[in-house]
Amino acid sequence: MFAVRRTAAPPQCPLTKANAVPVASVFRATTYRPVLPETCVLAVVAVLVAIGVTGPVPALAVVALAGATGSTLAGVRLSRLTIGPDVPAANLAGGRLARRRAARPRRAAALLHAAVVTAGLTASVLPLASAGYRPAAAATGLAGTAALLGAGLFSLPRRPPPPLRVRLRRLLDGAVAGLCLVLVAWLLLPYAGVPAAWRLASAAVIGLLAGDLLTVLTGPHRNAGSARGRVGAALTLLALVLLAALPAGPTAGRAPLLAVPPLVVGVLLAADGVRRVVQAGDDPPRGGTLLWPRTLVPAIGVVLAIVHELQAGLLPDRVAVLLALAVVPPLVARELIGTDTDLLIGVDADRGPSPPVPSPAAAPGPDSASTTEHPVPAGRAALLRALAARPEPVAGALLVVDLHLTELPGMAVRDDVAAEAVRRTRAVVAAGDEVFDLAGSGLAVITGAGPVLAYALGARLLTALDRPYEVSGAVLRSRASVGLAELAQGQPEDVLRQADLARRRAAQLGRDRVEWYDAYLEEQLVRRLELERELPGAVARGELDLVYQPVLGLADRWPVGTEALLRWRSPVLGTVFPAELLPVAEDLGIVGELGTWVLDRACRQLADWSVGGRRLWMAVNVSVRELTSPDFVPRTVAVLDAYGVGPDQLVVEVSEPRVGAELPTVVARLAGLRSMGIRTALDDFRAEHASLAQLRRLPIDLLKVGPELVAASGGEERSLLDVVVTVAERIGLEVVAEELEFAHQVDGAYRAGCRYGQGFELARPATAERVEAYFEEFPSTSR
Repeated sequence: MFAVRRTAAPPQCPLTKANAVPVASVFRATTYRPVLPETCVLAVVAVLVAIGVTGPVPALAVVALAGATGSTLAGVRLSRLTIGPDVPAANLAGGRLARRRAARPRRAAALLHAAVVTAGLTASVLPLASAGYRPAAAATGLAGTAALLGAGLFSLPRRPPPPLRVRLRRLLDGAVAGLCLVLVAWLLLPYAGVPAAWRLASAAVIGLLAGDLLTVLTGPHRNAGSARGRVGAALTLLALVLLAALPAGPTAGRAPLLAVPPLVVGVLLAADGVRRVVQAGDDPPRGGTLLWPRTLVPAIGVVLAIVHELQAGLLPDRVAVLLALAVVPPLVARELIGTDTDLLIGVDADRGPSPPVPSPAAAPGPDSASTTEHPVPAGRAALLRALAARPEPVAGALLVVDLHLTELPGMAVRDDVAAEAVRRTRAVVAAGDEVFDLAGSGLAVITGAGPVLAYALGARLLTALDRPYEVSGAVLRSRASVGLAELAQGQPEDVLRQADLARRRAAQLGRDRVEWYDAYLEEQLVRRLELERELPGAVARGELDLVYQPVLGLADRWPVGTEALLRWRSPVLGTVFPAELLPVAEDLGIVGELGTWVLDRACRQLADWSVGGRRLWMAVNVSVRELTSPDFVPRTVAVLDAYGVGPDQLVVEVSEPRVGAELPTVVARLAGLRSMGIRTALDDFRAEHASLAQLRRLPIDLLKVGPELVAASGGEERSLLDVVVTVAERIGLEVVAEELEFAHQVDGAYRAGCRYGQGFELARPATAERVEAYFEEFPSTSR
């Protein structure tokens, strides 16, 4: 078909008859790949399967013809390899041991030749055997084929075994996938005419073979000739097990056709894999491990099998439940062994631990003999250099750890704590992770792990770093915060900035936390920085304002008081509400300054509204920190005296969720206010068991409940509100329902016994002028 041009040999290298034959044979073996027969066989098999599906030819006859065709071609290929040269002549020197090693591929070809012939005979005979002889024929054919395939694959050249830990991890990964596929096979194998024991054995073999097949196809050596031979062997055995497990005889239908593709492809792949090893010594570069097929294929198979069962009106039986539970121990053991980053980012696990990177940023793992032999790089410059040196594509995460010591030790003690923190960090991170000392501001870790395992690493670091530090005769405690950012998010400077922002967010939320960076987080933190920059001096600049929301009696909808609500009219940030404003003020230590301004402005406005005999109360929210200050009570009384406001016209509100930590002091301050005639209120009442229990301890006059306790109709919420109102009446409290935004909430609060209410449905917050105009509609307002 193709003409081959012959060229004369160079004069300096004459070809003789003695050396021309081996060179030519090697040239043909390495460059000429006859794929036309395989293509023809696959096309013929596809036509046979199509005929078997449509019905003119029985399915068992299709299996016999296809198995014979594929095994014949594979046998021819392997027989040629058996009688051909082992390796090029130049490689035969080296004595008897070298010649024995050179003969191993030829022995492998001979054994695999016998295996594919046995598989072809079994596939041809097994579908045609009667029911009585079928188990014996299946067992004989499977045993012979499996033994010959195993011996042939064992004869192929083998790579050095990976470390024990890597082999154990790989075994556990395969066990998880295999057990899932065993469950799939158990659920999908037909029930009729198959004993439970034979069905379970068949499902186990099919599932384990499929798991091994999945492991090889996703492994780092999946393109090597030995891997192709192993895949072919697994497919061949899988096809024979399917033939043995599926129904036989007239009831078989078209089910045996399922075994045709794996049988034909399996024997051809086995022959092709051995050809690669024998003729070309093929050993392609090792690639990355494909993790997503190992995870998704078994999981999707289990889901589809269970859906199929449910659609058929069947529920998983006891064996299915036990198989599902059997997946748990390998998963737990896999996590206990630990996860190296080479398995997570696609590096070949068979090579064992990665060699140390010749970089000043390289940090030893937990197996290091001594931390003093490998000093940890210090400073952000070293961290940025290490981030820039990461190979493309960049994968993994950066963890920035902030060590916040509860005490303030000297510089020497802080250095000892930092050294101990580095030692603990090294004991937690994986061997390929890099640890950096950020020169007094904390630590940083570069890991190649994915997002989930990077977060788990951050949690383990918190546990390790929060243990007490015994240094220089003192015991110190820390509350660490960890921020994470993905390495693929941008340039090294961007990744470090993002991790810093996440670390700062973790510190703001109370420390002992791990926080991931995201764009919304950065927006929050940038706004927080702007709030911290603009809030100091807001009182002096006259940027604070109060709005007032009337409180009405639910029986007659008559105004009885108002609540003063703080607003910050920032020319830079716009209107800022208390929920965002007060946490920043508490962190900056200026909440007392804001509280003093609010109390003064609210009392002055109340004095203006009291002119003409109008009798209203004014509710002012105070924080627990402000309430517990020693001068709060006398300062409040002084403001009331300055504006001539009656003490009973002022209501001091404190939030119930914040009371618990300072309960004794809060009780004392509230009692002091009541002794002066000032009314007190408990806001944001949660109606929990502990909240109800401490109501008797708190010296309050009003109890404010939220809309979650106000139901539109009967139900558990309505019953709970009834309980709260009953308890409040027994101890002499008046209940105010707040945040009433709909008419049915107002009606529900009134039916439950709440005396007062406030919310958008009754009256919206407004400026003092608008609220005063609203009061003008009730000229005789006096309560």
